[in-house]
Amino acid sequence: MNIILFGPPGAGKGTQAAAICQRASVPHVATGDIFRRNLREGTPLGQLARGYMDRGELVPDSVVCDLVTDRLGQPDAQGGVLLDGFPRTVVQAALLSKWLDENGRKIDVVVNLRVPDDVLVKRLSGRRTCLACGATYHVDYNPPSTPGVCDVCGKADVVQRDDDREETVLARLSTYHRDTAAVLPWLQERVGVVDVDATRSIDDVGAAVLAALA
Repeated sequence: MNIILFGPPGAGKGTQAAAICQRASVPHVATGDIFRRNLREGTPLGQLARGYMDRGELVPDSVVCDLVTDRLGQPDAQGGVLLDGFPRTVVQAALLSKWLDENGRKIDVVVNLRVPDDVLVKRLSGRRTCLACGATYHVDYNPPSTPGVCDVCGKADVVQRDDDREETVLARLSTYHRDTAAVLPWLQERVGVVDVDATRSIDDVGAAVLAALA
């Protein structure tokens, strides 16, 4: 089964990905992981992507798609994958569709996690992270027992990361609505999309996602 997990930053895609992969018995294919691996290993595609990045340029859609489809061609991905963070543009979606057609594969389901922007801003801007061990907290839902001190490692390194500041979150959402949200109608016309209300509890969202897979 080939699955696309869709939704804005903060919708909970990372939280739901593990359960989906276990249920569908497919690997989790995230563009961030793919980029980091290719850059770290210095693969030809990684070197190509690094060239754009070193010049301060966006990596072209064609190169991003090549990185992803290279991963889709690996042995463990032959039975299906969970695509997380891809496609981000209509061009990427079209290139992915072309590759799938040429390789006798298709997207079976698109799961779209829906969350209003005001909820996303509250979720992300309230997040706190321990710089020492990586543990995460939230000022409203899951604060550390002692403000600023990590419950896991005991160090006073629990802070708000720069990319979780409200102005940064708003900029990320603006980019999502400008560039990525347009992919959803494209997918709806060709694949079909199951919308999931992701404002509910993690367990309720997970149950709805698994029902969509069934």
